[in-house]
Amino acid sequence: MAKAHDTWKVLPHMPIERLTDHVWRVQGSLENMALRRVMTVAKRGDGGLVIHNGICLDDAAMAEIDAWGPVRYILIPNAYHRLDAKVFKDRYPDAEVLCPAGGRAKVAEVVAVDGTYADYPADAVVSLETLAGVGEAEGVMIVRESAGTTVVFNDAVFNMPHAKGLAGLIFRYVTTSTGGPRISRLFRLFVIKDKAALREHLLRLADLEGLNRMIVSHHRMVEGDAAAAIRTAVGHL
Repeated sequence: MAKAHDTWKVLPHMPIERLTDHVWRVQGSLENMALRRVMTVAKRGDGGLVIHNGICLDDAAMAEIDAWGPVRYILIPNAYHRLDAKVFKDRYPDAEVLCPAGGRAKVAEVVAVDGTYADYPADAVVSLETLAGVGEAEGVMIVRESAGTTVVFNDAVFNMPHAKGLAGLIFRYVTTSTGGPRISRLFRLFVIKDKAALREHLLRLADLEGLNRMIVSHHRMVEGDAAAAIRTAVGHL
């Protein structure tokens, strides 16, 4: 697990994608890794912003976010996604840091945690759920709006293309993380506690009314038939 940053460290990233009135997405790099990470920003019905898997952006991009609304919640989506947790809290001291209950102890090693996903206040647009069958290690963010429903996963679902080189071989054959929507071998071995419970929860998410987008915390999102993408991932359980 990489050491969490204690200063605002900007790594290469793409421009912010303004997907809908309530969902923004940005993809960035990691040092010395082919893996890409994704931050999702969601706007609640009350206008407050929810940062999912925060990554440090340059001044211009952060100014876009600040102009969109006040950051109220910083979600650390599991115990392994803590890299920029502390510096986001430093930047937004009034925001509440929330994480899944199963990752709270590890997240608290780098940043004070205000609560778990269960403590997130109800909102008509942005909601959180803790995934079943994973020991409360991960959750999902759901954004419901007139443009459709977006489901935001973290490591429970990967959607990475096959890559070249040694790293590509490892991702493809060892961690089984690449090649379309799927659940990786690492997640199956080290996170899943009850496969049937997770399958049922994921299929329930695939049946959400108006579902048209799936965002994951690494690489590609799916727009259009997101339900089929989730069902494809379930097939790798």
